[in-house]
Amino acid sequence: MILGIGTSHALLRNNEKPKTPPRAKEILKELDTSKDGKLSKEEVRGQLKKDFKKIDPDEDGFISKKELEKASKLKRKERN
Repeated sequence: MILGIGTSHALLRNNEKPKTPPRAKEILKELDTSKDGKLSKEEVRGQLKKDFKKIDPDEDGFISKKELEKASKLKRKERN
């Protein structure tokens, strides 16, 4: 499971469950504490942390928006 991301999905109210997985933009907004537009190993948690190497194929130590989007597309393909 690449993007079973442990974000709180900040847009939800009343403890509602998300109907769709969070988008890359939402994940970055919530987890990118340094506000540099990418996620470091220190900023991620849960499944993202476990799958960091899979999601960061260029091995630069960061997950970019593009890499998040690619991982999300792969996850959708796995479900279908």
